[in-house]
Amino acid sequence: MSLRTDKVASLIKEEVGMFLTREYRDPGYGFITVTDVHITPDLRIAKIYVSIMGSSEVKVMTLQMLENHKGEIRSFIGSHLRLKFTPSIQFYVDETLDRVDRIDQLIKQIHKDDDIKPR
Repeated sequence: MSLRTDKVASLIKEEVGMFLTREYRDPGYGFITVTDVHITPDLRIAKIYVSIMGSSEVKVMTLQMLENHKGEIRSFIGSHLRLKFTPSIQFYVDETLDRVDRIDQLIKQIHKDDDIKPR
């Protein structure tokens, strides 16, 4: 990525993060965090990665809500960033924290088994 795309991605991450925390505080949606934004070199498409705390049903419902409000979020980006074109946005669930938690559980299980076995 170039310096410009990195800068635009960072600005989009910050603006969308603030927008989501202000507008979508409903506990039914879970806790939404923008973890990363990847933008194409031509600045036309922004892939927004979000982490959603909650059950799998909450994650599905929250992702559907984000898809339904894409236009509103894109308009917000366009009104707060000075770009020639407002990029179209795509939302993806970032499951990194879920994977880290699963690995942590496996490591704890291994060490728990070590404590049980005689040496």
